[in-house]
Parts: sequence; C-alpha cells; structure tokens
Amino acid sequence: MTQTGERRRPAEPGRRPRTEHARRVKARRGRRSVYDRRRTTRPARHKEMRRRWVALLSVLTVVALVYLLWFSSMLGVRQVDVVGASSVPAEQIRAAAAVPDQKPMLRLDTDDIRDQVAQMPGIATVDVSRSWPSTIEITVTERAAIAFFDSGPGGDGIHLVDGGGVVFKTVKERPAGLPELKLPSVSADDPVTRAVTGVLGVIPQQLLKQVTTATAKTPGSVEFALADGKTVRWGTSADTERKAKVLAALLTREGKVYDVSAPDLPTVS
Repeated sequence: MTQTGERRRPAEPGRRPRTEHARRVKARRGRRSVYDRRRTTRPARHKEMRRRWVALLSVLTVVALVYLLWFSSMLGVRQVDVVGASSVPAEQIRAAAAVPDQKPMLRLDTDDIRDQVAQMPGIATVDVSRSWPSTIEITVTERAAIAFFDSGPGGDGIHLVDGGGVVFKTVKERPAGLPELKLPSVSADDPVTRAVTGVLGVIPQQLLKQVTTATAKTPGSVEFALADGKTVRWGTSADTERKAKVLAALLTREGKVYDVSAPDLPTVS
C-alpha cells in the first residue's frame, strides 16, 4: 500500500527532537539576554544617580550663594569710606548717606545713596561704589566758591556761590579774594545768575583776581568792576580767549569803561 504525502523521518538514536532542542536553545539565549540586559542596566542606573546628585548639589550651591549674597550679613556693609571731602565733614556725608549697617552689599541701592548725598548744599558731584567684601566708598566733589552775595540788612547773611550759580554756604564775613554779585536775586534757576557766574568761571585767573563786583541786567550784558575802579563790559561767556586778549591790550589805555562784548569792535570810554 502506497502512502501519499511526506513520510516522517524517525529520530536518530541519541538525538532529541528538533523542536525540543530549539526550545531549550531559545530558553538559554533568553536567559543570557536577561543577564546581559541587567549588566548594561546597572551602570546606566549608576550614571543616572550620579547625574541626579550632581544636579542636586548644583542647586544647593546656587541656593547657598543666593542666601550668602542677598540675605546673609556675612557680606554685609561694615565700613563706609568718604573720599574727596575737606570742607564738608565726612561724618555729615555718612549721616546723609544713611547706609544700613551689615545690610547685604548687593541689596544696597547705590543710586539712592548717591541722590541723598547730592542733596547736601556743599556737594557738587557724588559717586558711590562697592568695595568688596564689606565697604561702601562715597567719592565726592565739593562745590568751589567763585563769588558771594550779601543779602543785606534784615537778610540771612553772606552766601557763597559756585560756578553754576548754586548758593551752597552761608558765612559770617565777606570772603577775601572773591567778587561780590550785585544782582536783585541769586539762584541757580536764574539765567542772569548763571550768565554772570559762567563768565567768572571762564575768564583768566589773573583777571578774576582783579574783579571786585559783577552784575548784569540780561544774560548777555555781564559786566564787572576791577579793583582800580575800571569797569569791563564783557557781554556773554562766548569768545573768552579773544576777549581776554583784547581786554589786556585795552587796559593799557586811559579810560573808565572797557567794552569787549564785541571783541572785533572794542571801545574805551
């Protein structure tokens, strides 16, 4: 009797069926793959843990620095140095600055400190800086008197005025070597005051020493009297060098009034 279809080959002696062998090989391969995965997973986990610790330490470091710089008194103010003060006492400047003791340096408002010191009458300019780790340095430029004015009987005394027309100090006696301002009123907001003090601030020092009084009716009509009784009509503060040279030549002539307001057409009368 003939069989149709493929006949199944009998298994060779000592040889397991192919299906069972394949299953066991596959199982062993599966076990090795699990083991390999475990071997590769452990270092990855260690690296991840290290990264997390590094990140945590970085955050803690930043937090500590922020606390140290912004909230701790460890880097707080312990000293306030004043530079450039002579006629204005340094203690008065420190009092006006009102820098809080041991306040963290970074939290100080240096602009506010500058503005407070700048309000002092005798101070022209102020610069405030931090000098680490714990010092605030206040550098000032004091106002220099270029003239004075007397408020007269019933007034509040003799006042010193700087080159910008700012009245910054009251004294008991007339200061020697400074010209007197003969003006209805003296103020830094007054254009006439600024014009007169502006001229006194730019004329040659040798000429300034001879000036006894200065006056003007308008910003362009500045004139001053000299110690020998002569009057100089200066005009505006423009063409200072040219006017000074022309005036030096004119003063060699006889006269009472020397007009150099138009230096190309000077007159003596």
